[in-house]
Amino acid sequence: MGFLLSKLTSFATVLVFWFCCFSCFTSTDAYDPLDPNGNITIRWDIKSWNPDGYLAMVTTYNYQQYRHIQAPGWSLGWAWKNKEVIWDMVGGQATEQGDCSRFKTFPPHCCKKKPTIVDLLPGTPYNKQVSNCCKGGVLSSWMQDPVNAAASFQLSVGQAGTTNKKVKPPENFTLMAPGPGYTCGALKVVKPTKYFSPDKRRVTQAMMTWKLTCTYSQFLAQKTPACCVSLPKSPYLASVVSAADKNSPLVRCTHHMCPIRVHWHIKLNYREYWRLKVTITNFDYRRNYSDWNLVMQHPNFDNLTQVFSFNSKSLTPYGTLNDTAMLWGIKFYNDMLMQSGPVGNVQSELLFHKNPATFTFEKGWAFPRRISFNGDTCVMPPPDAYPYLPNAGSCQYISLLTLIMVCALTFAFAYAYA
Repeated sequence: MGFLLSKLTSFATVLVFWFCCFSCFTSTDAYDPLDPNGNITIRWDIKSWNPDGYLAMVTTYNYQQYRHIQAPGWSLGWAWKNKEVIWDMVGGQATEQGDCSRFKTFPPHCCKKKPTIVDLLPGTPYNKQVSNCCKGGVLSSWMQDPVNAAASFQLSVGQAGTTNKKVKPPENFTLMAPGPGYTCGALKVVKPTKYFSPDKRRVTQAMMTWKLTCTYSQFLAQKTPACCVSLPKSPYLASVVSAADKNSPLVRCTHHMCPIRVHWHIKLNYREYWRLKVTITNFDYRRNYSDWNLVMQHPNFDNLTQVFSFNSKSLTPYGTLNDTAMLWGIKFYNDMLMQSGPVGNVQSELLFHKNPATFTFEKGWAFPRRISFNGDTCVMPPPDAYPYLPNAGSCQYISLLTLIMVCALTFAFAYAYA
């Protein structure tokens, strides 16, 4: 009996251990230490009741500091609790209508149990638009362009509840942006949203408001990293591309096979300043990157003096510690990173002021701690691949035998011509 109890105890301990491990991995998988509060928030406002349902405004906010959604844009899906249908939509559309054969006169916009909604394209007729719609699904990051970091669409829902107590929220939300990577929670009831009139003199509010958040995980988005970092005279670059499907990068053949390479080059060393050159190269033949951004972590960013051809802004995820900066292109100049080719790169130089108490070229201090491109962490070279810079000028050493021979020849030459 004691032996059996011991076995059961050991088995239970192992189960608890594995449960804790997997729980930890799940909870920290989507956590970004440089943007700890970053998420995508979806707000579902019921604005009015219809005879068989309601009219709702759905708004998506990208509260991520540096992760944006680029073309072909976002798509939002969910599952209805009952037999709801979408009678009509403005500012967005369902990708499929589904089976609406049970409706004999005017078929709904969508009858699917699990609809998928996408944004409309720019140039949509005005009678099909709402505020913050029709951007082709593109959402800017909150720091780059907060005005364009939201998207909205309006839908008329039928065969649903017509009061706050009878209506049921949809469930099992999915967000593709445009690929996988986001995990969404459940809709929760929050305080009704308030709306201000154009003259700001009257306030109205929604009948009911639900809200949910979606968080990003790079591990779920892709099994291989999206970029890698190279250093001057460093032979190491990780080989990161292994997929071969139609959505994977078509990468130019190189020794590293990396879609995006970020090169960190220490260019000049002055008495009170040092100068850095950063080059981003696109090796992907299939993809352009619009509104790209780069996040770099280095202790000398608290003394960043000038950035020459990029926009820049400090990130302070740890309160007063200022060691992280976000860089992005200048509108209509270098905000588009073109596909692999002669113009498939952007570059800039950064000027730092030296702090005598911390500045050094020893032990790789002058190289980055972390770099991410478009919100995805880049592969860094291992510590032993970091180049070491000289602390002083080079010095040539002369052997003792050479010195003796030179002296002897000098005396012989002087004696011969004396």
